[in-house]
Amino acid sequence: MNKYIVWFQQDLRLADNPALFKAASAGVVLPIYIFDENNQMGAASQWWLAQSLRLLNAELKGQLTVYFGDPIAIIKKIVVNENIVGVFWNHVYEPSIMIRNESIKNDLIENGILVETINAALLSEPWQGVKADGSPYQIFAPFMKNLTSHVLQPRRVLPKPSALVTKKIKGGDTVDAISFLTKNNWSHKLSQYWQPGEMAALSQLKTFLEASIHFYAIDRDYPAKPAISRLSPYLHFGELSPNQVWYAVKQLKDKKNGNAFLRQLIWREFAYHLLYYFPSFPSKNWREQFDQFPWQKNKKLLDAWKKGITGYPIVDAGMRELWETGFMHNRVRMITASFLVKHCLVDWRLGAAHFFDCLVDADLASNSVNWQWVAGSGVDAAPFFRIFNPILQAKKFDSKGAYIRRFIPEIAALPNRYLFAPWEAPASVLERANIKLGMTYPKPILDLQTSRERALLYYQKIK
Repeated sequence: MNKYIVWFQQDLRLADNPALFKAASAGVVLPIYIFDENNQMGAASQWWLAQSLRLLNAELKGQLTVYFGDPIAIIKKIVVNENIVGVFWNHVYEPSIMIRNESIKNDLIENGILVETINAALLSEPWQGVKADGSPYQIFAPFMKNLTSHVLQPRRVLPKPSALVTKKIKGGDTVDAISFLTKNNWSHKLSQYWQPGEMAALSQLKTFLEASIHFYAIDRDYPAKPAISRLSPYLHFGELSPNQVWYAVKQLKDKKNGNAFLRQLIWREFAYHLLYYFPSFPSKNWREQFDQFPWQKNKKLLDAWKKGITGYPIVDAGMRELWETGFMHNRVRMITASFLVKHCLVDWRLGAAHFFDCLVDADLASNSVNWQWVAGSGVDAAPFFRIFNPILQAKKFDSKGAYIRRFIPEIAALPNRYLFAPWEAPASVLERANIKLGMTYPKPILDLQTSRERALLYYQKIK
């Protein structure tokens, strides 16, 4: 039988895996994963990857071979040593990886090797949902309308290959070689909150569709309520495909909540659409006037934000949730990002880098597009003058204080009246709650009104 390499990247699953399905239909599959140190990956993502590869290897009956180094040199060596007929992989859309993979593809084809690359990570290719004149969309609403009414007919979900014949390659490493990815002491605690892998992804999807999704439209902005899917890391690592999610949600009778959720899935498509056409999005302001914005290089404010000790409970709860669990509720992501960018005047790229390091769902497209949306520097962004007030946001979206109390237990005894702004509590109330401001919980690191006025003044200078 002919032998084919299947190069796993961000598609760590057996079901609905087009590259694997095609290779398995053609002959013997040699499954590989290559750890390329040039790829940007945060600490939380490294932990997730290590767990996911172990589970994928188990599903492949121990046949997954792991390599470290330059993918083209590694693949070419395997091709020669194993007399490979073809190499299959699914698309990855991060700009540097796209360039690398295209170079590998061309090199292999020039040497007479069959190469097939397939979309398995998005509902449609980023270049498919364009305007009539061929230019990319820069506003979400028409992008979504175009995608759903004209373009979007997602590929039907593929089953696991029914007759998968695999071969272990000699000379590579086993998945045990990736244990160094989990040596970060911080990331070990993530196992208390997450179970990576394809089976866990399918289980989480099932749980979401049976319960939480029916409250999604009205409750998804409330961080203490279990209304969100928590599917984002599974989608990023490809343990679950958006096609699986799409068709599962489409089968629901609850169209209101189902469509509200699918809108967020299409926002993910929009982020990749933007990243494809504007590959500098993660590092450069899309609105060039923001290149002149006088960002403040204030390490003290940035560190307080990272550690969740700003003195503003909803901000601190969000940052502590991130550090503790590798995740943050989306509403709180917006609140914390707005606080850093607009109250602290810290460059959005520094916040995005911290999120990228700490989030288990760290995704280059979504992370950069969302941060630029909050900063006002991106496509279809919230205007800069829209500045979230963290006190009002907490009162609206965590009115009973359950979320804040979970992640900031040192102020849990405060009555709701003072929970969102502890410095307003009388000394007697603070004493009964066993709180010493500036000691057991920090005083505010800045004044909201003053910092808001300063941000708006700076913005006026670049308009």
